[in-house]
Amino acid sequence: MSQTSELTPAEERVQRAFPRGESVDFGAPEEEGPAHGESWGPERTVRAGVLRALLLGAPREEGEVAALRVTGARITGVLDLAYATVDAAVRLRGCRFDAIPDLYGAQLRELDLTASDLPGLASASVRVEGALRLTDCRLRGPVRLAGAQLAGALFMERAHFTEPTTTDAWPDGTEPRDTGDSGDTEPVLQLNQAVVGADLWAPELRAYGQVRLTGASVTGRINVQDAEFHRPGGTALDAQNLTVGGHVRFNGIRTRGRVELRGSRIEGRLDLHHARLSHPGGTALRASSCVIGELWLRRGPRIVGALNLRRSQIEILTLEPEMLPDEVHLKNLTYTMLTPHEPAERRLPMLERHDGQYEPHGYEQLTAAYRHVGDDDAARAVQLAKQRRRRATLNWYERLWGHVQDTTVGYGFRPVRSAVWLLVLMTVGAIAYGLRHPRPVKADEAPDFNPFFYTLDLLLPIVSFGQEAAYVPDGWYQWLSYALIISGWILATTIVAGVTRTISRQ
Repeated sequence: MSQTSELTPAEERVQRAFPRGESVDFGAPEEEGPAHGESWGPERTVRAGVLRALLLGAPREEGEVAALRVTGARITGVLDLAYATVDAAVRLRGCRFDAIPDLYGAQLRELDLTASDLPGLASASVRVEGALRLTDCRLRGPVRLAGAQLAGALFMERAHFTEPTTTDAWPDGTEPRDTGDSGDTEPVLQLNQAVVGADLWAPELRAYGQVRLTGASVTGRINVQDAEFHRPGGTALDAQNLTVGGHVRFNGIRTRGRVELRGSRIEGRLDLHHARLSHPGGTALRASSCVIGELWLRRGPRIVGALNLRRSQIEILTLEPEMLPDEVHLKNLTYTMLTPHEPAERRLPMLERHDGQYEPHGYEQLTAAYRHVGDDDAARAVQLAKQRRRRATLNWYERLWGHVQDTTVGYGFRPVRSAVWLLVLMTVGAIAYGLRHPRPVKADEAPDFNPFFYTLDLLLPIVSFGQEAAYVPDGWYQWLSYALIISGWILATTIVAGVTRTISRQ
């Protein structure tokens, strides 16, 4: 071990402790934490090459479990474990890394970097048998965990991710680069195609730059409640095709930029209550083509930007009207239950915010949701709104006929209106013909005149009481009879059309 032939006192402490798995604590005062580690002196400085030599080649003591447990050290140089197999746990807590560790393709037993300060982390395709901990870490450059395979959980509580403020190069000689994602630079955290065998735990995470989880798979839950994702004008959280076996807790998150969940599959609940989603001029939340057990959008301020749920399948959709933005895309969205239960008048506006276009599926889906809970009145109100919205897409003569159906019987969803119209017309006719009887066609054969049944004869196209054929009005009373006959045919036709439409839906 030529790299460790001349060890400093600090390095000797680490070397003696490693074979027995003992902890070495350099005792960093809180006010001189890892963020100020560039001022730490040689008494707490350890070269990365020394740590590498210990992990890959240091002798073990029989009956002891070797482990690298160091707290409060300044680690200089690149900790290069690329493609290495390390059977000892690595716990470097509260440490300051001067260079980006290279763990590409490494196989580790456990990796704990809690409360450490790093300029980035090159750990794509890393394999960890246990947990990976980045709790309370400050990461000043991109963290590459793409393709990582973690048998245990991933902990990132209160971790702070930012874009690099220096030109520090990566171990492979590259520098932070543009990914071509609408002008976004390289994500500050890459977990695309990663596999997490337990939970992904990251409440109160802070990310100033894009977080990418595209194609990642999490067996357990994801918890990023009260987290912040900042990427104004771009995609703040890119989690397309994400697969989660449990719940996803996004409650209380604050975003500036798009949240992208297109094509994701979440077996449990996607919880977005108290969330503040903002992407002015763009899509704030895209959860299209997803399969989700439950989606909660409630108790938060109004979404700034568009909401896109196209083609998704959601078992229980909890959606409060107050959170909906001006632009909502719901084409081919399917759901079994819609909560909380709201009057139809509170739900219909979201169907009118769909690109300004008439989309019949949304009305049918909302109707089915109301029928699922037995609210037939609300279901009829939705269907009436659907016909009125459809009317705007028709030709002028079809629109005219639609107005007639709407005014008379509400497209068949307001059958009481037909009775009201019939009563009004009956009253007008009975009074008019009661004041002035029409003359009989054959006085000796005509039945006694009855203004009520005479008016009914005019109004009802099929039923005959023998009055209409026996008497002939003149003057304006004849024009009144024509109006009553036409009105009767219109009422009958609209009633039949409405009943037919209702029966065909049943």
